[in-house]
Amino acid sequence: MKIATWNVNSLRARLERVTAWLERQRPDVLCLQETKCPDEQFPSAAFEALGYEVAFAGEPGGLNGVATLSRCPLGPVRSELPGRADDAQRRFLAARCGELEVINVYVPNGQALGSDAFFYKLDWLSRLQAYLVGEREPTCPLVLLGDFNIAPDGRDVGVGEDSEGALHCSPHERRALGYLEAWGLRDALRVRTDQAGIYSWFDYRETTRRFDPGRGLRIDLIYVTAPLVPRVADVAVDLEERAGERPSDHAPVLLTLTP
Repeated sequence: MKIATWNVNSLRARLERVTAWLERQRPDVLCLQETKCPDEQFPSAAFEALGYEVAFAGEPGGLNGVATLSRCPLGPVRSELPGRADDAQRRFLAARCGELEVINVYVPNGQALGSDAFFYKLDWLSRLQAYLVGEREPTCPLVLLGDFNIAPDGRDVGVGEDSEGALHCSPHERRALGYLEAWGLRDALRVRTDQAGIYSWFDYRETTRRFDPGRGLRIDLIYVTAPLVPRVADVAVDLEERAGERPSDHAPVLLTLTP
C-alpha cells in the first residue's frame, strides 16, 4: 500500500502535474495541502477519472485547504479540528481509507517566533494532540501526515546553522511534535533510516537558478501508530517533482506499507 503527502502550493496552478504524478506513481492515498481552492472550484472530476474518491476542505478566497484522494472507499470524513469554534482555516481532514484512519494536516506556518501566528500554530498543534487523545487510539492503524512546518531535529535542516532555534526549528515547535509522538506515533522515515540530509521543502529564493537538493528542510512528515511500524517498507521523497517548470516548493513524500 502506498500513501503520499504533498503540499502543492495551489492545486489549480499544478493540477496537470498532480494528475501526471498520480498516473505514474498510483498511490492508494494522496493527501494534498495548500490547495488554495474553494470547495466550489475543486477539480473532483479530474481525480475521479483516475479512480480516486475525493474529500476536500477549502476556504473562500483560496487560502490554505486540504484534500485526500483515495483508491479505497472513503469512510466518515471530518474537516474541522475541534477546540476552537471560530477557526475558519481549513487545515485538517480525517477520513477512513480502507483499513486505515488517515489524518491529513497543514500545520500553520507561524510566520515569526513570538507572533500571534506563532501562538496560533502552537494552539493548533495542542488541539491536534487533544483530538488524538480524545477521539483516537494509538493501538489502531492510523497515519498522520502532511506539511507540519516543523523540522524534527538537526538532521532535517539544510538551510544554514542559524536556522536552529528559529522558526520551524524552535524548541517550542519540536516539543509539540514530541507530544504527538508521546501519544503513540512514530516518524515513518526514522523507522527506516537515521540518515541526515533528506529534505522535502526547498526555498524558491534559494533555488532560482538551479534546484539544489542539499539545501532544504524536512517538514513534510508521515507518522504511523504502532500496528503499522512493522509494515513500513520505505519512505521516499520524489525530488523529481521539485524540478521542472513551475514546481511547488515542496516535493511529494511517499510511504510504502507491506500487506
